[in-house]
Amino acid sequence: MKLNADVGESFGIWNMGDDAALMPVIDMANIACGGHASDPITMRKTVRLAMAHGVILGAHPSYPDLLGFGRRPLPLTSEEIEAHVLAQIGALHAIVRAEGGSLMFVKPHGALYNVMMTQDDVMRAVMRAVSAFDSNLQLMILSTPRLGTHQKLADEFGLSLIREAFADRRYTAEGLLDDRKNPGAVYHQWEQIEQQVRRLQTEQTIVAKTGDPISVSADVICVHGDNPESIRTAAAIKALLEAH
Repeated sequence: MKLNADVGESFGIWNMGDDAALMPVIDMANIACGGHASDPITMRKTVRLAMAHGVILGAHPSYPDLLGFGRRPLPLTSEEIEAHVLAQIGALHAIVRAEGGSLMFVKPHGALYNVMMTQDDVMRAVMRAVSAFDSNLQLMILSTPRLGTHQKLADEFGLSLIREAFADRRYTAEGLLDDRKNPGAVYHQWEQIEQQVRRLQTEQTIVAKTGDPISVSADVICVHGDNPESIRTAAAIKALLEAH
């Protein structure tokens, strides 16, 4: 399994995360492209940094919500979602192309990611945008018990999927990410994170908040890297993945 992280989430003079420390550790970069964070200068710096470390480049579009960091669902129509995702992919692609790189995948951010996992009309809107831009781009989605349904939708649009699991997030009984507002929804203790990664490696399961095991087939594991502690955690996860 590969390791991916959200990067390029600074905005103007406001700094978010330590991308320089995180980039040597990860395999795939989900680069913010203006919807929830980032700006053209930040995008260019992030693309250059990722390319310098041989990291696979991906677009990280979101609801158009800079004030809410893309973590609030917005009442947009399918057509509006498609247009916003298209515009954000296009913005990042322009910079990637100018730098001589290749955009390889798309992973929606925050509320858009969570909503599309439960609402097929939103999933279709995202898939339409990705397919319209370039059907060779892969779409990264959360691996859940509904993976078969999502694969059928992807087949309609000629897209291939990247199945994702999270190292540092608690899951619901339905196999979705627990709401960040709930206490304990984000893991900070290394023992919890290590146990979750090892289960994914050896059993392809996650233990939900109810204590029930959930089958999770993952190609990539996501980790957050917005503080020094999480940088060390990312490096430790990478070591686990490489040792397996």
